[in-house]
Amino acid sequence: MEKLLEIKNLHVNAGEKEILKGINLTINKGEVHVIMGPNGSGKTTTANSILSNPGYTKSQGSIIFDNEDITHLKTDEIARKGIFMSFQLPEEIPGVSVTNFLKYAKNKVTGKPVKIFEFKNELKKCMDELKMNPKNMDRSLNVGFSGGEKKKNEILQMLILNPKLAILDETDSGLDVDAIKTVSKGIEMFKTEENSVLIITHNTKILNSLKPDYVHVLIDGKIVKTGNASLAKEIEEEGYEKYKI
Repeated sequence: MEKLLEIKNLHVNAGEKEILKGINLTINKGEVHVIMGPNGSGKTTTANSILSNPGYTKSQGSIIFDNEDITHLKTDEIARKGIFMSFQLPEEIPGVSVTNFLKYAKNKVTGKPVKIFEFKNELKKCMDELKMNPKNMDRSLNVGFSGGEKKKNEILQMLILNPKLAILDETDSGLDVDAIKTVSKGIEMFKTEENSVLIITHNTKILNSLKPDYVHVLIDGKIVKTGNASLAKEIEEEGYEKYKI
């Protein structure tokens, strides 16, 4: 298997507090990984650290992506390398339509002019698959959208931008069963033998319709156990208590 992302002994601080205390994680091309853990365990910090969110400081360790050290690159540089992140609470941007936002983002990520006819066809196809209201394309990004619409919009962005690695932070949070199935379908549409998905979650709802290759349990800033999909089932039944130090 060809490595896509390798995190080595990563220590990360938020202000004076150490959040990640030596994370090691390898994701190969074509794999779906899940990081699970209770609130405050460092899941979202892991995702933000990969994208070099300036609110976090890497004090030790390295992040290698597609054979390149991206540990100290800026967020926009990392995005152009092919990493996408969907947010737990997507931002609302008044005055910028969903269509224009996606055109701008695709242009910035690829560095190439967007061919409007092809772009609109691709957009319509993806929206149909995700059962999205086509009128949403002319609305301001996420403004007045329901929680489910915002999450679908994040999945639409992932499909249109087509990154090498998609990081989905709590994408299943607050969604009903039908919305979760739609999000799972979008992930299946995205995944190929060349790209990978990292799902951050604290529950197992999304895993009922999506089978990951690996599940990692993150407790107090460290990955304490790695297994297959059955590990998620075990956590659902027994909780995290036995993994806490």
